[in-house]
Amino acid sequence: MNKIKNPYRPIKAEVIDVITETENIKTIRMKPSEEISFKTGQFIELTVPGVGEAPFTPSSRPSIKDMLEVSVMKVGKVTRAIHELKKGDIVGIRGPFGNGYPMEDFKGKEILIVGGGCGFAPLRSLMYEFFEHEGEFKKLFFRGGCKTSKNFLYRSELEQWAKRKDLNLELTVDEVNSEWNWKVGVVTTILDDVDMDYSSGIAVVCGPPIMMKFATKKLLDMGFKESNLYLSMERNMSCGIGKCGHCRLGIYYTCKDGPVFRYDMIKDYPDIWD
Repeated sequence: MNKIKNPYRPIKAEVIDVITETENIKTIRMKPSEEISFKTGQFIELTVPGVGEAPFTPSSRPSIKDMLEVSVMKVGKVTRAIHELKKGDIVGIRGPFGNGYPMEDFKGKEILIVGGGCGFAPLRSLMYEFFEHEGEFKKLFFRGGCKTSKNFLYRSELEQWAKRKDLNLELTVDEVNSEWNWKVGVVTTILDDVDMDYSSGIAVVCGPPIMMKFATKKLLDMGFKESNLYLSMERNMSCGIGKCGHCRLGIYYTCKDGPVFRYDMIKDYPDIWD
């Protein structure tokens, strides 16, 4: 992994493609001027010159070091500027920062991934890390949900994932507004059929806070141990290096100590889902 000599210095990156995923989410594909190594689950700061910067967890494969992708929801000034980027534009990248998923601890385990909405972005990177180490995990399950089928990121990729022999995948939507061949209901409704040993298995949850809250409760009720439940707590990060205090979570700074946390580390702090 790269050692960050100056964490304040962004390196230049050229936008090589802009992919429209949904009506308010785009994937920005970039070629950095220097190779970037990151662990799945870590994040980078993306700078739009003259506008500002914001943190994003890469959605691309960690094994690819000369290209980086982030999937960005349009919600504010910086993300609007990111959505206006086009091929050939130059942006800045700082990082990687934070702690990613402990892949070594996952080996030999049964693993359940639960994703919702924009949480599919960091989970895409995680899933490709699993695929590249096929055979090192006992069982692999993916359960994903969105409000409607039009809200799903990487729809064509998900269809390819469903064909894999090393993955058990189910998807669901809250409401059907177009052709849909999967389940209907919130994501917690498709967790009951996961055929694994909950007491020793690993669960990973990433998505909107309200989804994570109820998915976590469901997983604990199913028998998952608090220490085997991993959450991606990406909200409220700003500077990326623990200086601004914007992402304080109890005794932790999300940007330095996370954004990936075990549930037992943060469960007693109030308002973790806000």
